[in-house]
Amino acid sequence: MRELDLLLSSWLDRGWAAADASRRAAFLRLLEAPDPQLADWLLHGFRPDDQPIAALLDDIISRRG
Repeated sequence: MRELDLLLSSWLDRGWAAADASRRAAFLRLLEAPDPQLADWLLHGFRPDDQPIAALLDDIISRRG
């Protein structure tokens, strides 16, 4: 999905360098999620139980646009 790619690559460009090891690990775990689940999280407001990933999603969404 193009919109997911844009959101994730945008965070990668702007957030990866400043991210600590745990945030980077959360991002790598996030990439393992299937596209429909990523869409639910990034586009539809659902949140995972995994708190580091939920916090990362909040950061990705806040950098949108």
